Amino acid sequence: MAFHHVALATTDMAATHAFYTEAMGFELAKAVAAPTDAPGGWAKHLFYDTGGDGMIAFWDLHDPRAEGLDPRISEGLGLPTWVNHLAFAATDLDDLAARRERWLDLGADVVEVDHGFCVSIYTTDPNGILVEWCTDTAPYTEADKAAALDALLAEQPPLEAVPVPVFHQGRGARVPGGEAPQEPVPTT
Repeated sequence: MAFHHVALATTDMAATHAFYTEAMGFELAKAVAAPTDAPGGWAKHLFYDTGGDGMIAFWDLHDPRAEGLDPRISEGLGLPTWVNHLAFAATDLDDLAARRERWLDLGADVVEVDHGFCVSIYTTDPNGILVEWCTDTAPYTEADKAAALDALLAEQPPLEAVPVPVFHQGRGARVPGGEAPQEPVPTT
């Protein structure tokens, strides 16, 4: 079942809008502005059509409880950038390459990783959230399912070699966000 939307907070709606429309190619589809349950508080909830089976939405919060908000969904919790992230599906390697070039042309730094079964590109949005485009390069098999179950049940599963990332430096005008992660990138 597809997601309807994933909603996240932002502290800079203008930069978030620029990133998700220009760098990601998403379209603003809907906005809802309403009071919050805090005295004098209000919020805008902005929905972006991802062109797939769901939307991504951002909360532009004007509520005293949001003062000092850290919208980073990983570092804000004390985790490395790559733990909590957003991964969007590219249709194939050509589509992935086109998306990488779009990011680079807009000045975003990009990390590219061949995971063996998929290839991914990564950058960060203006909220410090790791964003990924990914395309599968091998089918998922019954052997993969069995190995996944074994890994789930193992106290200490066998570890795979860490894939070697390729770093690409943005070459255009700097898009909001667009920072390449400096730490190791996840296996997916």
